[in-house]
Amino acid sequence: MNRPLRIEVAGQTDVGRKRSHNEDNFAIMAEYGLYVVADGMGGHASGEVASKMAVDTLQEFFAATADDPERTWPYKMDRGKGYEENRLITGIKLCNLRIYEQAQRNAKQRGMGTTLAALFAVEDGVYVAHVGDSRVYRIRDGSLEQLTEDHSLLNDYKKMKRLSEEEIANFPHKNVIVRALGMKDTVKVDTRFEAPRAGDCVVLCSDGLCGPVTDEDILKIVTTSPDLPTATHRLIEGANENGGPDNITCVVARWIQ
Repeated sequence: MNRPLRIEVAGQTDVGRKRSHNEDNFAIMAEYGLYVVADGMGGHASGEVASKMAVDTLQEFFAATADDPERTWPYKMDRGKGYEENRLITGIKLCNLRIYEQAQRNAKQRGMGTTLAALFAVEDGVYVAHVGDSRVYRIRDGSLEQLTEDHSLLNDYKKMKRLSEEEIANFPHKNVIVRALGMKDTVKVDTRFEAPRAGDCVVLCSDGLCGPVTDEDILKIVTTSPDLPTATHRLIEGANENGGPDNITCVVARWIQ
């Protein structure tokens, strides 16, 4: 009988070299198997408010539904999906609504929002969920695969027109997000299910990491680090060495036998 895989996790966030304060947030909620990175946006430090609200709301929702699975949810279940996937999507939709309503109430916070990338470990695998351009990568057998698709203007352009490398590099609206929590009163959450294998690593990160650090370097740093805290530290160091233009956040998870 195969023993179930265990999961190790480490996370870190850093203000970077160019910003005066950190609008990213992350959470390692090991008791729920839930790991989250959120990259806030909006002036007057509202981004920080939005990303913290996302993390806190998810934590609150998971705590409430862990104690009482029969609890009435604020959204109907999607019958095409199982209980745990619905639980994750509902939690994220609730984050969206709370951020949106808070922004409507407070003129200074109007327009605030946050991206969100989440990993939710369940009995037979993991659910990956995201909104915005924070990413989730998987490292397996020495290669790196992006498990999420950026909800950004640049990515939409890439899909519609075949942009050259040079056009991509010089694209004027690189940081325009087409989907985020808090933009509207409802949000579409992208999810996928993955079955981890022993030795797999998953990296959740804000664009402050995957912008300045190449996929090749992310792969190299994670696979050559002696442990996960060192990996997160080196990833952040790598982004800062390449200018640290934005806040930098990453959570790295590894499955072990």
